[in-house]
Amino acid sequence: MPGTVRLHRVLRTKPERVYRAFLEPQAFAKWLPPYGFTCKVDQLDAKVGGKYRASFTNFNTGQAHSFGGTYKELVPNQKISYVSTFDDPNLPGEMPTTIVITPVSCGVAINIVQEGIPEVIPEDGCYLGWQESLEQLAKLVEPEIP
Repeated sequence: MPGTVRLHRVLRTKPERVYRAFLEPQAFAKWLPPYGFTCKVDQLDAKVGGKYRASFTNFNTGQAHSFGGTYKELVPNQKISYVSTFDDPNLPGEMPTTIVITPVSCGVAINIVQEGIPEVIPEDGCYLGWQESLEQLAKLVEPEIP
């Protein structure tokens, strides 16, 4: 059965920064790949019905895997919903992902639900990758640099 992960993170930042980090190609490539990977964004058309394409490359082995998706819902500074797929036929199915960004007293809460994770990807590995990505997201969006 395909897997599901649910993540929650509170960051000291503003909703618009988190929203932009998910939708601007250079920001997306900087924070999304887990440790030990680089990211190349080939396409990112941030609108409902728009598509994105990217790939992660393992820095150690040089092996890459590509993926892409379609934006289903975009509510500025509040919600991002997309469906993605891997190019690898050994990683079948669609993965609906929803990110909800909510202002809280000390910044923003981010809630992420990713469903349809292919059976060959262990859920704990997916959690670990997301946790590393969210640590990098914090380092991108939290600093107040004039």
